[in-house]
Amino acid sequence: MTHEIRPRSLLFWLIVAGLLAMGGFAALSLKQPETAPQPLPTIDKPSPTPKASTRADGASLTDQQAQAALLTQTDLGAPWTATRGAATWRDQLLKATTSAGACQRLLDALYTDELLGGPPRVAIGLDDADTNAQLRYQIAARRPADVDAALAWLKTMPAQCARFTATTETGITEDIQVDDAPLPEVGDARQGLRVSLAATDSDGRHGVLTLEVAAVRVGQDAFALTNGGLGDVPNDATQAAVQIGALRLADIRKQGRAQV
Repeated sequence: MTHEIRPRSLLFWLIVAGLLAMGGFAALSLKQPETAPQPLPTIDKPSPTPKASTRADGASLTDQQAQAALLTQTDLGAPWTATRGAATWRDQLLKATTSAGACQRLLDALYTDELLGGPPRVAIGLDDADTNAQLRYQIAARRPADVDAALAWLKTMPAQCARFTATTETGITEDIQVDDAPLPEVGDARQGLRVSLAATDSDGRHGVLTLEVAAVRVGQDAFALTNGGLGDVPNDATQAAVQIGALRLADIRKQGRAQV
């Protein structure tokens, strides 16, 4: 007896199988989806930086400072490399709707990379070919008060959205869990989350997307990151990125004051 695979089910599991397969960027399915929220920059082609104030009091990072504050593949070391594009699971699994009130805002923020309440100032993407994880790191373009408000909102997510369901555009049902995640004691304020999206297709087959989320304010500056993938996600990369990011922002501010 031949088992019939439904088209929608086949699409989902081809995506999962491709992302879980080891070896080569083709297997990683790291390409820019047509509906991606914004082009994902690489180290060689960083995202354009909006014009910023160069006031001597350091109220805003200069363009050069913001770019210098970004994480790089050198900071994390092998096997991290400059990204080849947004992972296909962004559109396939993060672009989803839920009736669970405030939880829709979280899904939207994860998909659009606006965890701190607005588009990033500059951003970078890195890929781990060993685990098929993708890390997206951004410097915020937000006032400290706005960043603190976003951090306070993120802090409520493990209680408000501890567990809820969502549906993707292709009709895949997702069981989503949100937990608090510890971060290194760096910066002035911080919040970490671990988001698990367990997806079940129409034939009952199962896959899990895990996202580690971190947002940190360092004085007047802030950064956010997501480290996600199907299967294991390297937590040591999340911890290192938070530590390095906070130290770099503080150092850039210190250098700026010394040059005034």
